[in-house]
Amino acid sequence: IMIYFYRRINKGELRRIAIGVVYVLIGLTFFLIGVNQGFMDMGRYLATELATNHEALLPWIGLVMGLVVVLAEPAVHVLGDQVEDVTGGHIPNKLLLFSLSIGVGLAVMMSMIRIMVPGVELWHFLLPGFGLSILLSFYVPNLFTGIAFDAGGVASGPMTATFILAFAQGVAATLPQADVLVDGFGIIAMVAMTPVLMVQILGLIYKLRVKDNKAIDE
Repeated sequence: IMIYFYRRINKGELRRIAIGVVYVLIGLTFFLIGVNQGFMDMGRYLATELATNHEALLPWIGLVMGLVVVLAEPAVHVLGDQVEDVTGGHIPNKLLLFSLSIGVGLAVMMSMIRIMVPGVELWHFLLPGFGLSILLSFYVPNLFTGIAFDAGGVASGPMTATFILAFAQGVAATLPQADVLVDGFGIIAMVAMTPVLMVQILGLIYKLRVKDNKAIDE
């Protein structure tokens, strides 16, 4: 197979592909070094300090972290630009970023509550959340449904999977009522769920506004 493609690709294209592979390997190496030496350690350190001294503020701190972290995800900005181009500007990039930011912030906030309150389990959030998203898919335009489920995967990217996950594990390891093996995981599932709901709600609002505008014109 490699010989077949080698014969069909000219040397200039092959050289550019090789350079791109080298760039990817270098970038991935630096990213993994940063994750191991920076994001994860910093997330655990902040979680330990905040859970020890400011336990009552953890849900609000998680809300702020979720609002900010999702904006640092490169794939989120790419998705926003593509959606704005496909919809001809009807769904602006800023509006999509705002919806995803609110969704991830609420996800981290609810995850902190789940860690802090004994008896609250992960399925208490996921089951009604994804059930509502399935229900909304019958009423929301298909375009928004597709964007919503893509947004759920995009929002739970490398920044969330390193910093936010380490922060949740640090909180669960610090609080005496929590178990790091049970409560320290599941936050990525929460982060993947809430953007789906937020974008579908955005689509439902868009659909209702279109109906109102048509009614006014008639």
